[in-house]
Amino acid sequence: MSEPVEALILDLLEWLDPSPRPYGEVMDAWRTSCPRLPVWEEANDRGFVERRRPVGSGELVALSAKGRTHLREHRSPATLSGSVEREL
Repeated sequence: MSEPVEALILDLLEWLDPSPRPYGEVMDAWRTSCPRLPVWEEANDRGFVERRRPVGSGELVALSAKGRTHLREHRSPATLSGSVEREL
């Protein structure tokens, strides 16, 4: 996978780290039709994210345990100390 995609996958995981987000919000921000930037698809294929459907709620997307481990191994503690809100 390309270096830009790897960096964007980490951005996605960091964006999801504070708390699960609604599926629609995640798709609006991260789905792309560009075959060179398959960030959402790659994160899914690697098992870094999981979808949940809490009772009485819509579908949510959260970090999986594997995604959280990957994020911790590839981002510096200073980067992870605060959540970053991004508009993509």
